[in-house]
Amino acid sequence: MIINNIAQLLETKNIQASYHRIKILEYLVNNRIHPTVDNIYSALVKGIPTLSKTTVYNTVKLFVSKKLVMQVTVEDNEARYDYSETPHFHFKCKKCEKLYDIFQESDLLKSNEIDGHRIEEYHIDFKGICSFCTTKGEMANG
Repeated sequence: MIINNIAQLLETKNIQASYHRIKILEYLVNNRIHPTVDNIYSALVKGIPTLSKTTVYNTVKLFVSKKLVMQVTVEDNEARYDYSETPHFHFKCKKCEKLYDIFQESDLLKSNEIDGHRIEEYHIDFKGICSFCTTKGEMANG
């Protein structure tokens, strides 16, 4: 996504499109790796020496509050951030610790209500062994 589109996306959420905010959202859009604040900071600080971890933290916190970015907390001590226009689940591999997006059709993702309860947000996470680690394990045993 180009910078003009990123700025427009921010403006649709009533977020002032500062240079730092544009670059942070651009990173999230182009790097679907569920980064932490530290990951984002490390990736961007080389090109933006004025960037601070506090700026990154405050920016992603703003993005989450405006429902532009989702905070993913699969582990209690690990907040990651995810930009996606499509509702989805998350899967964390217990071996390699990678976090995967799972784009699986589900009526839960289409529903605004469950048993009379209004849904405003959802977090559905799975844990197990990813297909790569499973295949790698089978090759080592085979």
